[in-house]
Amino acid sequence: MTELSVVISGTGRMGRQVAAAVLAEPGMTPAAYIDGLAERGAMDGIPVFREAGVGLDEAKPHVVVDFTNAAWTPVIAKAALERGIPLVIGTTGLSADFMAWLEAETKARGVGAVVAANFAISAVLMMHFAKLAAQFFDHAEIIELHHDGKADSPSGTAKATAEGMVAARGRPFVHPEPEVETVAGARGAELGGVAIHAVRLPGLVAHQEVIFGGQGQLLTIRQDSTGRDSFMPGVLLAIREVLGRRELVVGLDRLLGLA
Repeated sequence: MTELSVVISGTGRMGRQVAAAVLAEPGMTPAAYIDGLAERGAMDGIPVFREAGVGLDEAKPHVVVDFTNAAWTPVIAKAALERGIPLVIGTTGLSADFMAWLEAETKARGVGAVVAANFAISAVLMMHFAKLAAQFFDHAEIIELHHDGKADSPSGTAKATAEGMVAARGRPFVHPEPEVETVAGARGAELGGVAIHAVRLPGLVAHQEVIFGGQGQLLTIRQDSTGRDSFMPGVLLAIREVLGRRELVVGLDRLLGLA
């Protein structure tokens, strides 16, 4: 069986974690990093390229995995799809315009892509359970907690969780507004009636609580990723699964048979 060759887009902490996971996985090998801000050379013995097209042409991977930012992801996505290379994308904060383009482009070219807000299996199950519970409660709030270096707020997972809850419920949640707000924004952000509170502190990795309230009762669903290695089983699953896809798949739940 031919080893799956994987290019990792991004040389940050998540990119290096993906490279290590791919290197340790039987039947996979990291072919290169591509990072528009990095110096060309090598990192941990893996070649590093700055230009997306040049890197892909030299490495000739089976799959590209991207954990970067919303400005760079469209660049690597365009270069990969033009070459018929499937994509696994874990970058959050992607625009609706880009997602619409990605859906149309993958379908037109018959090339697969997987975009997921969170690759931790426990997080996917948390989101699934939250959608189930959403049908039975009128009030819900989300507290998401991440390290202080996270770029976007709220997290892609929190946003996707709230959107899934509202869709499962079929209407917005009840969002109590304070009569007096002594500090602006104290009730957090709001999406479909779900209040979302973002915590950013050193020492955290990725954590989320979904709290449902009803008459005389509370239901709390909590997920904790204590290390970035928690995302790797989902990333490796997506790498294998995307090869058999000919369209855009949004959410790891679809690969797990939960949607």
